[in-house]
Amino acid sequence: MNSGAIAFTSTPLEDDARKINARDHGVAPGDISIGVIIGRTSEFFDFFVYAIASVIVFPNLVFPYVDALTGTLYSFAIFSVAFIARPIGSLIFMTIDRRYGRGTKLTGALFLLGTSTVAIAFLPGYETIGHYAAVVLVALRALQGIALGGTWDGLASLLSLNAPQQQRGWYAMVPQLGAPLALLVASGLFAFFLVNMSSQDFLDWGWRYPFFVAFAINVVALFARLRIVVTHEFARLFEQRDLVPSPVLPTVKKEGRNIIIGAFAPLASFALFHMVTVFPLSWVALYTDQPIERFLIIEMIGASVGLLAIVVSGFIADQIGRRSLLGWSAGGIAVFALMAPLLLNGGDLGEVAFMILGFMLLGLSFGQSSGVVASNFSTEARYTSSALTSDLAWLVGAGFAPLVALALSVRFGLAASGAYLLSGAVATMVALYVNKELAGRDR
Repeated sequence: MNSGAIAFTSTPLEDDARKINARDHGVAPGDISIGVIIGRTSEFFDFFVYAIASVIVFPNLVFPYVDALTGTLYSFAIFSVAFIARPIGSLIFMTIDRRYGRGTKLTGALFLLGTSTVAIAFLPGYETIGHYAAVVLVALRALQGIALGGTWDGLASLLSLNAPQQQRGWYAMVPQLGAPLALLVASGLFAFFLVNMSSQDFLDWGWRYPFFVAFAINVVALFARLRIVVTHEFARLFEQRDLVPSPVLPTVKKEGRNIIIGAFAPLASFALFHMVTVFPLSWVALYTDQPIERFLIIEMIGASVGLLAIVVSGFIADQIGRRSLLGWSAGGIAVFALMAPLLLNGGDLGEVAFMILGFMLLGLSFGQSSGVVASNFSTEARYTSSALTSDLAWLVGAGFAPLVALALSVRFGLAASGAYLLSGAVATMVALYVNKELAGRDR
């Protein structure tokens, strides 16, 4: 047994939680799925609330002294700070996990995430504190990233590893359902306030309410996940599957190649993720006269399509294999990359087609992008390696996507954003080709 297993009984807090949950005689295995979906929904909701505000709020609130385009680029630069800080959070919270237990780690991480998110709701604008508004926003965004690095609970890996071989694709898609669910709620909230408030009231105080909702959702997610990870039943499952934290530096030294491959394998999906969520919202806000709330509603329709596509990805992956589905999806994304500029710039019908097709492809690829090379990791390093792979994948594939796509489109035209997306598809296909081990373990 790995020495890190001691962490599961390392705090009185977790022992108390186990006693409370003992009345339920343990947690049913199906509860893993519920905990995973709630947890991922809370994380993605924080992500989307900030992402939408980075387009329709922060350029006006924090950077009113520059033109709208420059303000949006500045805002997207701050957007990327969380992805840079996320690996630092993993390093900090993995240490807490080893010393004080997973329950303590999750409590601290989600409390920090909720606190930093709700603190953004109180952000003063440039008119009040000048350039310090940007400094405060950077600091809070960095804290969000650090907190996200600590929210890795191992439940997704546990779910996948305990799934029957013939149902790996189905269980792999479950954690990914949180993204479209979160986008539906976040877009709906902002659309509601935009429709029912004047522009001035929205910029003064209306935009702040979704950040309060984010804190409430984090509290619910904390209890849902703690109920699982601190029970004796699931503590034993974590131990049996060697899903315990290992020291970061030795893990990187041992598993560096697989971590890098794992980060690049879903690159097409992660690049597309922002190309159909954040980037088109910025393009519509900057270069069309369409009401933002109208496009948010289109995003909600797209998210619904993406939700269904994620579910379908589970069925398809169990028939042809996760690796094959990711490869075919990357090919589809490459074709979409060539069409996307024409669709996004093709009026109302073009925008709708862009969102529907984009979310359909996103669902199929993103549904199977979680832990695609987890089976390559040695058992004693699987937990930490999976967390680091996720951090690196989001940093490389998504962290700078809105900034780069918008900057390229402004300078070279929308076709440049398609070329950027195409590069992500090519990177995915190369990573899948290099990853020979997965070909032998997952059809």
